Amino acid sequence: MDLLDEAMVPANAKTVKRRARTFARENIEPVAGAYFESGEYPIDIVEAAREEELVAQEISTEYGGAGRSLSEAVAAAEEFFRADAGIGLALMGQSFGTGILEQFGTPHQKETYLRSVAEGDAITGMAISEPETGSDLAGMETTAVRDGDEWVLNGEKYWIGNGVEADWILVYVRTEESDKPHDNHSMVIVPTDSDGYDAEHVPEKIGMHASKQSHITFTDCRVPHENLVGERGNGFRMVAEFFNHGRTRVAAQGIGLAAAAIEEAWEFVHEREEFGGPVSDFQSVRHDLAQMRTKFESARTLLWHTVERMESGEDAAKWSSMAKLHATETAAECAETAIRLHGGHGLFDESRIGRVYRDVRMPLIYEGVSEIQRDIIYENF
Repeated sequence: MDLLDEAMVPANAKTVKRRARTFARENIEPVAGAYFESGEYPIDIVEAAREEELVAQEISTEYGGAGRSLSEAVAAAEEFFRADAGIGLALMGQSFGTGILEQFGTPHQKETYLRSVAEGDAITGMAISEPETGSDLAGMETTAVRDGDEWVLNGEKYWIGNGVEADWILVYVRTEESDKPHDNHSMVIVPTDSDGYDAEHVPEKIGMHASKQSHITFTDCRVPHENLVGERGNGFRMVAEFFNHGRTRVAAQGIGLAAAAIEEAWEFVHEREEFGGPVSDFQSVRHDLAQMRTKFESARTLLWHTVERMESGEDAAKWSSMAKLHATETAAECAETAIRLHGGHGLFDESRIGRVYRDVRMPLIYEGVSEIQRDIIYENF
């Protein structure tokens, strides 16, 4: 059973998909349980993926990256997240936010910061969410005040990938007051060795233990004025556009997780015997599996349709939201059914389905909870 078959994957993405699948099977699957248990950052796997050009894939060749397309990134994400979501997120997070910098940054910023990530000399991240504010981009309170040739940052960010590990972070800040709430924010590059930058890992999460999220505090943190990315006050629009692509990648994460849940359920019910026969002989179990497969194929078809629309240049807001909504909710439903079919065997810490069941909760939340996606879909109906 090959749930992540190549049938709907564009020709240009098949090679990357095969490379990602081989890498996942050889380097991620054998150690996924150990990394989930230890919670260690998978630096050895990150370095191995870098050697295979599976890290920072989307940075253009002009700045040392592979210059891969959205379809290639999505194809790799499906494979990584089927193998393990925490390690998959760690791999994809190595270059989080570089898309904004490449689109809106100055030539000097791109040469300085993008190249270092593409060549493996730096890790980055992007800081948007705050302790009291998640999906409300217009409500973020971390400030950056101009003081001569510097920006002075004060505030907090929360749930930030690589906040401790990164060499620089792209930070979403309030730079002015305006009667238009979407004109208040900007993006600023902050090196993590700057005075006034402090980060610590958040308490252990329910899932994705191999990825690291952080709580960042800025206390009179000064960075050069030239670290402003794009136009002052245009941060909301930058992030909103970035999320169109980001949500599509999260949809791919959901598809990978759903595939893992279905695989585990299928294998278990065909090996397990109850009442004198295989569990798979029960009609209710067969119906559960049929429902899981149907929802999975529906969500994956929508994902790849969305990729096609986006790569053709169509406005992607509603499509990326539909893909993210359907894929992540399908993953959660498949994991719920799969762990129920496992009974008590699914409750052990070392079980793959137990990890999947916990991991699926996170993509439901980051880059906008389901309710936000439904709002976007309605507004762009």
